[in-house]
Amino acid sequence: MINKIGKITVYVQDQEQAKDFWLNKMNFVLKADQPMGPDASWIEVGPSDDEFTTLVLYSKEAMEQHKPSKVAHPSVLFSTTDIESAYEEMKQRGVEVDEMLRLPFGNMFSFKDQDGNDYLLREDK
Repeated sequence: MINKIGKITVYVQDQEQAKDFWLNKMNFVLKADQPMGPDASWIEVGPSDDEFTTLVLYSKEAMEQHKPSKVAHPSVLFSTTDIESAYEEMKQRGVEVDEMLRLPFGNMFSFKDQDGNDYLLREDK
């Protein structure tokens, strides 16, 4: 039935600031940036050009006007094969990161985007 996760919508205060965060601090690539009326764009970013799943950086204000109950921030867990390097690189790029959690089932840490939303990065071996 369902075979992939296509898009995850993240509601942001400022789409351009969010795009800058994901492209320049997280080293994601721009997958789409199209106008959606006078004050908003459809912006998608992903970890690489060939990654299927993307984040849609959607205007929080626009969604609050349309469906206020939908703007709660989703729980998103990203994966990496080298958690130590990712942690250091994110700190060097100015990303707010929490302490590394070293758990029996894997290492992970949380980080915040430009709006203070939390994400997790987990090492997959």
